[in-house]
Amino acid sequence: MSAEKTAALPEGPRPGETAPLFAAPALGEAAPEGVFDLSRTRGRWVALYFYPKDDTSGCTLEAQEFTALKAEFAASGALVVGVSRDPLKAHEKFRLKHGLDLDALVSDPEGEVCQAYGVWVEKSMYGKKYMGIERATWLIDPEGVVRRVWRKVKPEGHAAEALKVLRAQSA
Repeated sequence: MSAEKTAALPEGPRPGETAPLFAAPALGEAAPEGVFDLSRTRGRWVALYFYPKDDTSGCTLEAQEFTALKAEFAASGALVVGVSRDPLKAHEKFRLKHGLDLDALVSDPEGEVCQAYGVWVEKSMYGKKYMGIERATWLIDPEGVVRRVWRKVKPEGHAAEALKVLRAQSA
């Protein structure tokens, strides 16, 4: 990757910075009328996680772990919101197939939310370079300030780690 390309990639909001606001098509309780609007979450914590693709092994594991802990996130005053570039139709199939129960699954087909959070990055698989979503999570406080960021997330155990940090931050 050239230095020019690297410089052009946004890094995303850091702890202490205000989370970029967005409204995008979504499924779930936190998406009335089919739109999730981050500005409407003030007063609540948000675990905003980005994942590469619906119904792939790592993404499924991560979504299932967040689903299993949804009630505990809610008890700590937090919404759990997943974002990928998949269309709503794919999100719906993913949700139904795996019994997922997240507050919202956001569709970002144009990649605007991914760009704002700096997760649309050059990746490499088997020596081939391509653009894709870096698995990452932002923990956003009730005032809309980023409190914790996880980059290059490993799916297994990540939801539990995010919950642990949420509990410590919101205590």
